[in-house]
Amino acid sequence: MITDGPIPGLKLYTPRVFGDDRGYFFETFNANVWKEAGITTPFVQDNEAYSSRGVLRGLHYQRGEHAQAKLVRVIHGEVLDVAVDCRPGSPTYGQHHAVLLSGELKNQFYVPRGFAHGYVVLSETALFAYKCDNFYHPKAEGGLKFNDPTLGIDWKIGMAEVQLSEKDAILPHFGDHLAAL
Repeated sequence: MITDGPIPGLKLYTPRVFGDDRGYFFETFNANVWKEAGITTPFVQDNEAYSSRGVLRGLHYQRGEHAQAKLVRVIHGEVLDVAVDCRPGSPTYGQHHAVLLSGELKNQFYVPRGFAHGYVVLSETALFAYKCDNFYHPKAEGGLKFNDPTLGIDWKIGMAEVQLSEKDAILPHFGDHLAAL
């Protein structure tokens, strides 16, 4: 089942899982299901990341013609996934929405172009997978500081536990990211 998120464009997907004593089966992606929900995004790249508790990746985006829509999910473990509306002129510009994604729930989060995206691992480890509708382009990369007070994101983890890459540690605040998406 696909439902609309609280910010226009965001979608939440809860798959139908078929389980028995042998295990389970479910469709991780079906273009027809997404088309019925109004999403016809042609995905061109799949990515996967394995991380330990406290690893925070983000908040990232791609600018201009290299912008990316993403369909994200967790195969194993649990993360708090966050999307920040960076679409100039949007009535929800600067607002964010957070979703708990887990291997147990098998839920997915669709983040359209124009959003900064990031997640933090809440479990001991997590295997995170996502589809992108555009190829990564290093020169179009941008990002936002995860703990910017103007965004007010509750990452559901103590700041002493947060592990950032060098690149993510120096990202600008929301008000300082002047490049239009």
